[in-house]
Amino acid sequence: MNAVIDLADRAATALRRCGAEPHGDDAPLVVTSPIDGSVIARVHTCSPGEVDAALTAAARAFDRWREIPAPVRGRVVRRLGELLTQHKADLAELVTLEAGKIPSEAAGEVQEMIDVCEFAVGLSRQLYGRTMPSERPGHRLMETWHPLGVVGVISAFNFPVAVWSWNTAIALVCGDPVVWKPSELTPLTALACDALVRRAAADEGAPDGLHHLVLGDHSVGEALVDDPRVALLSATGSTRMGRFVGPRVAARFGRSLLELGGNNGAIVTPSADLDLAVRAVVFAAAGTAGQRCTTLRRLIVHRSIADELVDRIAVAYSRLRVGNPFDEGVLVGPLISERSYESMCAALDRARADGGRIVTGGERVDVAGAGVYVSPALVRMPAQTEVVREETFAPILYVLGYDDFDEAVSVHNGVPQGLSSSIFTRDQQEAELFLARSDCGIANVNIGTSGAEIGGAFGGEKNTGGGRESGSDSWKSYMRRATNTVNFSAELPLAQGVEFG
Repeated sequence: MNAVIDLADRAATALRRCGAEPHGDDAPLVVTSPIDGSVIARVHTCSPGEVDAALTAAARAFDRWREIPAPVRGRVVRRLGELLTQHKADLAELVTLEAGKIPSEAAGEVQEMIDVCEFAVGLSRQLYGRTMPSERPGHRLMETWHPLGVVGVISAFNFPVAVWSWNTAIALVCGDPVVWKPSELTPLTALACDALVRRAAADEGAPDGLHHLVLGDHSVGEALVDDPRVALLSATGSTRMGRFVGPRVAARFGRSLLELGGNNGAIVTPSADLDLAVRAVVFAAAGTAGQRCTTLRRLIVHRSIADELVDRIAVAYSRLRVGNPFDEGVLVGPLISERSYESMCAALDRARADGGRIVTGGERVDVAGAGVYVSPALVRMPAQTEVVREETFAPILYVLGYDDFDEAVSVHNGVPQGLSSSIFTRDQQEAELFLARSDCGIANVNIGTSGAEIGGAFGGEKNTGGGRESGSDSWKSYMRRATNTVNFSAELPLAQGVEFG
């Protein structure tokens, strides 16, 4: 009982420090912690009328926000970054309580929010268009970028705040209000972030209604998907979810930005630095209990070094401490739910039926209290069977052998997903060929598949959805482009030499 009270009290304290109040005991959405399964809060959910009111207010705010110069809009995001920095420990606490991440990973996720705010503030002075040469004398041809409209954000439990910040920081400097539907599993982090972004807007004298939080089940998400006031719908989740969202948004001629499943692979060549590869592989495969979209799930190893590499990874796995993420020395926290464990067991059963051999892991781990804890599984497979081609959101690493480089790349690309990829090699030709041939949105050399920095565009191809968030020129998704021609001559020549009259 003391542990239950402790986690609930910790959640309430962190919320209040961020300026958000826990809801009453009669609120309908029950929030449990994957750490021990205890109830840590109850929160209100939005009625259809409340969702409609949020969209109405956001659309009204857009009419004012779009007219404010981008560098001035950037001040709100700068202030948000300051508040996130002040409340980093509180937000990280909530991430651990709700998502089960170890404290260093939770703090790293909050740091991502701070970093993307810094990026977006600089971006507010760099929303560049182009000037192109016109074929007509006395004419200027150019393109300009303009605010798009209300941005709807649907986020997942595994990165409950970072992905929201990628969208929100960029959207705000681009002139777009945000309506956010977080995962039902992680509403407390959302309440805290909503309080901070609202405070940042008020501190900078921004118009009311720039940010709205809508809590609830799938019906709330569907309202954002179908409402024409949502100009861009950014959704993170499964490929199955994307197949629902994409066509529905397209049917109303809206834009969608989809970040869907990943089934990430890494190739390890004979020339690889195995010390480096082992460290990278273990973090990428076992970090966050295998619940990252960029988790390493397929290891494609040259057969000449496969036995040695597998043995070394197995030793490293045996040293990973699984348990309560608040306990010192723990590196692997809980799965989010019992359903995740059932999916893991089903995948391991299918792998064995396909001739796979579990080298280590895959067992339930007893931890004081409740919660779902497992040891990361390392599985050698004779071939890339159907279960390997599917994403199981749990810590399973399948090991596949290869004989020549072309075979390795073919195996790597032979899955429906295309998010993150990597190769471990000291051979420059192999590295360059891999970068050219990997069909993923992210391709790395001598680092793992997870841990992307905010400065680069994040996203993938194929069944991963094709969306791009965060850095580089991802801002263009949140704006509309206009091509402009200015005639400063006294003549009216037509393009392509057309004569009319």
